[in-house]
Amino acid sequence: MPKIKTHKATAKRFKVTGDNKVTQRKSGQAHNNAHESGSTTRSKRLDVSTTKTLTKTVKTLAQFN
Repeated sequence: MPKIKTHKATAKRFKVTGDNKVTQRKSGQAHNNAHESGSTTRSKRLDVSTTKTLTKTVKTLAQFN
């Protein structure tokens, strides 16, 4: 049987913490941020936890990371 490979796009976008939570960056940080308020900009700097459904998917795709 061949080896099961890690889905690299998923591995780059998500991180599993020490207590098995999955975190990701908030969306909307790439461009067009100049017109947003300071509080919006600051809130986008924080990582967020994923939903239960997405956590299950991420752990399946990036299980060898």
